[in-house]
Amino acid sequence: MSAAAVPSTELTRGRLLARNTLWNLLGSGAPALVALLAIPVLIRHIGVSRFGLLTIIWTVVGYFSLFDLGLGAALTRMVADRLGTGETDEIPSLVWTSLALMLGLSIVGSILLAASSPLLVHRILKVPASLQPESLGAFLLLAGCLPFMITTTGLRGVLEAQQRFGVVNAIRIPTNAFTFVGPLAVLPFSNSLVPVVAVLAAGRVLAWMAYLLSCLKAMPELGASFAWARHHVGYVLRFGTWMTVSNVISPLMFYIDRMVIGAMISVAAVAYYATPFEVVSRLLTIPSALAGVLFPAFTVTFVQDRSRAALLLLRGQKYLFMAIFPIILVIVTLANDGLRLWLGPAFANNSTAVLRWLAVGVFLNSLAVLSWVLIQGAGRPDITAKFHMIEVTLYLPILWFMVKHYGVQGAAIAWTARVLLDATFLLFAGQHFLRRQDRFTGRMGAAIACALILFWAATWPSTLPQRAVLLAAVLLLLLGMSLIFFLPEERRWLRLAVATRACEPQSSEVI
Repeated sequence: MSAAAVPSTELTRGRLLARNTLWNLLGSGAPALVALLAIPVLIRHIGVSRFGLLTIIWTVVGYFSLFDLGLGAALTRMVADRLGTGETDEIPSLVWTSLALMLGLSIVGSILLAASSPLLVHRILKVPASLQPESLGAFLLLAGCLPFMITTTGLRGVLEAQQRFGVVNAIRIPTNAFTFVGPLAVLPFSNSLVPVVAVLAAGRVLAWMAYLLSCLKAMPELGASFAWARHHVGYVLRFGTWMTVSNVISPLMFYIDRMVIGAMISVAAVAYYATPFEVVSRLLTIPSALAGVLFPAFTVTFVQDRSRAALLLLRGQKYLFMAIFPIILVIVTLANDGLRLWLGPAFANNSTAVLRWLAVGVFLNSLAVLSWVLIQGAGRPDITAKFHMIEVTLYLPILWFMVKHYGVQGAAIAWTARVLLDATFLLFAGQHFLRRQDRFTGRMGAAIACALILFWAATWPSTLPQRAVLLAAVLLLLLGMSLIFFLPEERRWLRLAVATRACEPQSSEVI
């Protein structure tokens, strides 16, 4: 017999969402700090070419994770949906059926990655002859680890659907930090990629075991009812099919630039592109932290209260803008100084323009993430998948042209232009999907346009004092504009809290 549905306000309470978002930020931010310290050491000890190759290996293996056919995200959505409708008795069979499908698909992906590894190493990538044996061994090791990596997304999705982000990040933090600490631990013994990747693969297996045990503890019924349910297969695969289209195309557009640079220029050039990309793309952990929390929340609210979904989307976009813009402005303004201090003059000369262009792209991508999650949570992954099919046909020839004529900077320009197109579509689609047209949409559009102008102006100052003055002036202006235009509801809430000094929990919710 099905249990009662969980009220949407219970799983989408402001304090719960805010706490879980902070958990996600900690889970992504702490490893990012480790990366900032570890990357220079890795480059110094294993060399630019070997480090560039290591980033390509991470990229290829990450792309082969698409063999879950979107079932990880689909499982999160469907478990959240069952919690919202009270059909909890279906959850065990749904979970085990989905995980079995993911395991089978991941084995296929593992075989294909192992079979294509010699072609990647010897033909497609310009890997120096001295690095080819260890590169091939590294690819084969990670191919064997792929089933653990893919089924981990399903196990994590079960916990996220229940808003158990504290548990998720208790596992994620050491796992992601180990991505950089593990290779450092190998350096005293070897600088070969084989032991480095072997340590990384062992860390992923341990993380998989931790997620499995956490799922069984959070939902004991999973351990008591292991079942394959054929009637779930069609439903899971139908939802996952369109997710798969996006899962194939979106990572391709996100990472193919490194492969093109490696094939058309050199793996050393990949390092000059991938290093600033790795740094600035870490900022996507901010929207991803909120998106991971809102994905199951959007699913529940679409079942019970669509106006609540609209409220979550609009306020989430507002907070993301105020969080991301100052950071991107600092990066664009101080790109050359930061790279010179962190990695030396060579990286500063080759990567400053790359870092600036990619930072602007990350800013645009951040503001579009919640609209993408809204559409997925509402059960319409076909909308974004169809647009991605159009988008990739435009992006790939532009990327090839820009890399050929403008090198790594051209790749950054092409990536940012693609992200601008994607963000424009998603922001408008999200508003249209909710059938909401209000003044906030116009304000957000104007704010984005002003932000782009300010990013351009931030490249003008030629000295550090001039750049510092510009930063201070713009950030003070942002603070004033936010208080006047972006935070009127929050100001009213603060005045009420100060006046009454005792608010009910419901009235204190901001989100």
